Amino acid sequence: MDTTTSARPRAATADRATAVLAAIDVVVVVGFVTFGLVSHGTSPLSDPVRSLETVAPFLFGWLVASGLAGVYARDVYTSPKRTARLTAVAWIAAANVGLILRTSPVFDQTAVFPFNLVITGFGLLFLLCWRVAYALYASN
Repeated sequence: MDTTTSARPRAATADRATAVLAAIDVVVVVGFVTFGLVSHGTSPLSDPVRSLETVAPFLFGWLVASGLAGVYARDVYTSPKRTARLTAVAWIAAANVGLILRTSPVFDQTAVFPFNLVITGFGLLFLLCWRVAYALYASN
Protein backbone atom coordinates (compact mmCIF):
# COMPACT_ATOMS: atom_id res chain seq x y z
CA MET A 1 0.00 0.00 0.00
CA ASP A 2 2.78 2.44 0.84
CA THR A 3 4.46 1.69 -2.48
CA THR A 4 1.31 2.47 -4.42
CA THR A 5 0.70 5.80 -2.71
CA SER A 6 4.33 6.88 -2.94
CA ALA A 7 4.61 5.92 -6.63
CA ARG A 8 1.80 8.20 -7.76
CA PRO A 9 3.33 11.51 -6.71
CA ARG A 10 6.64 10.44 -8.24
CA ALA A 11 4.93 9.60 -11.56
CA ALA A 12 3.08 12.91 -11.50
CA THR A 13 6.37 14.71 -10.84
CA ALA A 14 8.04 12.84 -13.70
CA ASP A 15 5.17 13.72 -16.05
CA ARG A 16 5.37 17.37 -15.02
CA ALA A 17 9.15 17.40 -15.47
CA THR A 18 8.78 15.81 -18.91
CA ALA A 19 6.20 18.41 -19.93
CA VAL A 20 8.43 21.24 -18.72
CA LEU A 21 11.45 19.79 -20.53
CA ALA A 22 9.50 19.41 -23.75
CA ALA A 23 8.12 22.95 -23.49
CA ILE A 24 11.56 24.44 -22.91
CA ASP A 25 12.96 22.36 -25.80
CA VAL A 26 10.28 23.82 -28.07
CA VAL A 27 11.13 27.34 -26.87
CA VAL A 28 14.86 26.73 -27.49
CA VAL A 29 14.31 25.38 -31.02
CA VAL A 30 11.82 28.09 -31.96
CA GLY A 31 14.05 30.71 -30.33
CA PHE A 32 17.27 29.98 -32.15
CA VAL A 33 15.55 29.50 -35.52
CA THR A 34 13.67 32.78 -35.00
CA PHE A 35 16.91 34.50 -34.00
CA GLY A 36 18.37 33.29 -37.29
CA LEU A 37 15.44 34.71 -39.20
CA VAL A 38 15.77 38.08 -37.47
CA SER A 39 19.54 38.16 -38.05
CA HIS A 40 18.83 37.71 -41.77
CA GLY A 41 16.34 40.57 -41.86
CA THR A 42 13.04 38.70 -41.55
CA SER A 43 10.60 39.92 -38.94
CA PRO A 44 8.52 37.05 -37.55
CA LEU A 45 5.69 39.48 -36.84
CA SER A 46 5.57 41.01 -40.32
CA ASP A 47 6.10 37.70 -42.14
CA PRO A 48 4.57 34.99 -39.92
CA VAL A 49 4.03 32.50 -42.76
CA ARG A 50 7.69 32.50 -43.73
CA SER A 51 8.66 32.24 -40.08
CA LEU A 52 6.36 29.28 -39.55
CA GLU A 53 7.65 27.60 -42.71
CA THR A 54 11.18 27.96 -41.40
CA VAL A 55 10.51 26.82 -37.83
CA ALA A 56 8.00 24.01 -38.45
CA PRO A 57 10.30 21.46 -40.15
CA PHE A 58 12.89 21.66 -37.39
CA LEU A 59 10.33 21.61 -34.62
CA PHE A 60 8.66 18.59 -36.18
CA GLY A 61 12.04 16.91 -36.59
CA TRP A 62 12.90 17.56 -32.93
CA LEU A 63 9.58 16.28 -31.60
CA VAL A 64 9.87 13.05 -33.61
CA ALA A 65 13.60 12.42 -33.08
CA SER A 66 13.62 13.30 -29.37
CA GLY A 67 10.70 10.98 -28.73
CA LEU A 68 12.34 8.13 -30.64
CA ALA A 69 15.70 8.71 -28.95
CA GLY A 70 14.10 8.68 -25.50
CA VAL A 71 15.47 12.00 -24.28
CA TYR A 72 12.46 12.47 -22.01
CA ALA A 73 13.01 9.31 -19.97
CA ARG A 74 13.74 10.06 -16.31
CA ASP A 75 16.92 7.99 -16.28
CA VAL A 76 18.13 10.07 -19.23
CA TYR A 77 17.27 13.60 -18.14
CA THR A 78 18.81 13.02 -14.70
CA SER A 79 22.11 11.77 -16.14
CA PRO A 80 24.31 14.45 -17.72
CA LYS A 81 26.29 11.92 -19.76
CA ARG A 82 23.22 10.16 -21.18
CA THR A 83 21.49 13.49 -21.73
CA ALA A 84 24.43 14.79 -23.76
CA ARG A 85 24.69 11.66 -25.87
CA LEU A 86 20.99 11.24 -26.61
CA THR A 87 20.36 14.96 -27.12
CA ALA A 88 23.19 15.07 -29.68
CA VAL A 89 21.83 12.04 -31.53
CA ALA A 90 18.28 13.39 -31.44
CA TRP A 91 19.23 16.88 -32.64
CA ILE A 92 21.42 15.63 -35.49
CA ALA A 93 18.53 13.45 -36.64
CA ALA A 94 16.05 16.30 -36.12
CA ALA A 95 18.18 18.76 -38.09
CA ASN A 96 18.38 16.29 -40.97
CA VAL A 97 14.63 15.72 -40.92
CA GLY A 98 14.10 19.48 -40.80
CA LEU A 99 16.49 20.08 -43.69
CA ILE A 100 14.85 17.38 -45.80
CA LEU A 101 11.41 18.84 -45.12
CA ARG A 102 12.54 22.41 -45.61
CA THR A 103 14.01 21.67 -49.02
CA SER A 104 11.00 19.62 -50.12
CA PRO A 105 8.29 20.96 -52.42
CA VAL A 106 5.91 21.08 -49.43
CA PHE A 107 7.77 24.10 -48.03
CA ASP A 108 9.07 25.28 -51.40
CA GLN A 109 12.34 26.54 -49.95
CA THR A 110 15.97 25.80 -50.44
CA ALA A 111 18.78 25.57 -47.98
CA VAL A 112 22.30 26.41 -49.08
CA PHE A 113 25.10 24.29 -47.69
CA PRO A 114 26.36 26.63 -44.91
CA PHE A 115 22.81 26.72 -43.50
CA ASN A 116 23.00 22.96 -42.89
CA LEU A 117 26.09 23.41 -40.74
CA VAL A 118 24.73 26.45 -38.93
CA ILE A 119 21.36 24.91 -38.03
CA THR A 120 22.97 21.65 -36.93
CA GLY A 121 25.78 23.32 -34.98
CA PHE A 122 23.78 26.00 -33.20
CA GLY A 123 20.89 23.68 -32.46
CA LEU A 124 23.32 21.21 -30.96
CA LEU A 125 25.02 23.92 -28.92
CA PHE A 126 21.83 25.42 -27.48
CA LEU A 127 20.04 22.13 -26.79
CA LEU A 128 23.12 20.48 -25.28
CA CYS A 129 23.92 23.43 -23.02
CA TRP A 130 20.46 23.77 -21.55
CA ARG A 131 19.71 20.03 -21.29
CA VAL A 132 23.05 19.11 -19.70
CA ALA A 133 22.66 22.00 -17.25
CA TYR A 134 19.22 20.68 -16.33
CA ALA A 135 20.56 17.12 -15.99
CA LEU A 136 23.27 18.35 -13.62
CA TYR A 137 20.60 20.08 -11.56
CA ALA A 138 18.23 17.08 -11.62
CA SER A 139 20.96 14.59 -10.72
CA ASN A 140 21.62 16.33 -7.38
